[in-house]
Amino acid sequence: MAFESNTTPPYFNIDPDRALAELGPAPTTQSFAEIAASCAQGRSDLAGRGLDETGRKALRLFSTWEITRYLIPVAAAHFRRVLKGNPKLPQGTSETEGGAKWFTLDEVLVLRAHFAKGGSRAKEYRPYRPEGLAAKMVAVANFKGGVGKTSTAAHLAMSAALDGYRVLVIDLDSQGSMTSIFGGKVADEWGTVFPLLARHYATHLQGENRNRMARGDDPIPLDDTLSEALKLTARDLVQSTHWPNIDLIGAQLNLYWAEFQVPVWRMQGRSWKLWEALSETLEADGVLDDYDLVFLDTPPALGYLTINGLAAADILLVPLGASFLEFDSTGRFFDMLHSTFASIEDAENMAARALGRESLNFEWDAVRAVITRYDGAQQGELAALMQAYLGPVLSPHRQDFTALIGQAGEQVNGIYEADYRDFNRETYVRGRETFDQTYAAFKRLLVGIWRREELARDAEGQSAGDQGDRADLSHAKG
Repeated sequence: MAFESNTTPPYFNIDPDRALAELGPAPTTQSFAEIAASCAQGRSDLAGRGLDETGRKALRLFSTWEITRYLIPVAAAHFRRVLKGNPKLPQGTSETEGGAKWFTLDEVLVLRAHFAKGGSRAKEYRPYRPEGLAAKMVAVANFKGGVGKTSTAAHLAMSAALDGYRVLVIDLDSQGSMTSIFGGKVADEWGTVFPLLARHYATHLQGENRNRMARGDDPIPLDDTLSEALKLTARDLVQSTHWPNIDLIGAQLNLYWAEFQVPVWRMQGRSWKLWEALSETLEADGVLDDYDLVFLDTPPALGYLTINGLAAADILLVPLGASFLEFDSTGRFFDMLHSTFASIEDAENMAARALGRESLNFEWDAVRAVITRYDGAQQGELAALMQAYLGPVLSPHRQDFTALIGQAGEQVNGIYEADYRDFNRETYVRGRETFDQTYAAFKRLLVGIWRREELARDAEGQSAGDQGDRADLSHAKG
């Protein structure tokens, strides 16, 4: 039967005079400033929901139920017995006489250390972390916006912190969304990674000037920006957050200036390896020794900041939705990654061959795409097709969109910052589960990488020891 309706479409019979009355005055350049000011006021008011009386974000408390279910693998009754038998341990606080006990994350970390010291070796009280191996840097990137890039990076950082890892978050996106999530305050570009890039170039220019002077050429003077950058280290930029084991190097709008300044420096210093600026300054300043994991939130574009983040990373995560457009865009993103890094390798290796130096070959520990905001009822078939095409590059875990995600966002909190008492218990458990699974998939990747390095190091040490034994034996025979 044909469907009939007496209602005309809403785009028919629009009255021109009425449309004109609704139009309002023509916007000018000043209008952008007024809109921006309104957004800034709204952002401040909304963010204020999560601030304490000092004007800073505060992390909520964790109940005995949460601790024994999600954070420390012990039964609730045993947990209470241990606290009762060790009065020097954090005892938590109760909102009512005889009520449930609540603990800060700092206290949870102390309790975890206590259980790890005397608990069963069969249980993981502390996450796997081989001694002597470097922190792992994780870049979360895609040049399509709205794929859950910042949300994924933030929740992985929070998951890792709850698991007991020491985490540094670096915001490379001038929009500063990650900085807002962690309550960071950044006045200008000098509180971002910009001075680290400037310092790296300034150091390169100093070396070039020594060569120029040795040839009898005049040195290129360092401007005020470069001179000031030489005074700063990465530790000067790190700020603490409301999470006791998450620190932040933040971002703000002026960071975008780097996208214009970096190519200018590159034109002045053709031999400057701009893609190494972030990784080398972080390593030189010893920042990586302070953490287990470093998460890099990149801009939704393949610019110089993103290239620095990707070149510094050990692990690359690429979030995308289960839609044709996002699948298509992500494929083009990988194509651009290949073109960009291959061109850097080609240019560098041409010079390396001429000078007899070692060639440059970029390598990552792992690359994974992750489906976010997944609706199994609507997107199952397309997700399966994407899995077939991408194979092991696409993580088999798909991050569901649940009611908890939307509600937590309205309260200006990450999922793990939301108090489960504000939700139906079942909604909380189900909503948290998808992010726990996302972290579990990431952690399997991380543990596998660290284990591979640990075995390689041990094998190398064994080989060196065998060579030493043979040398000693040969010397004794001689």
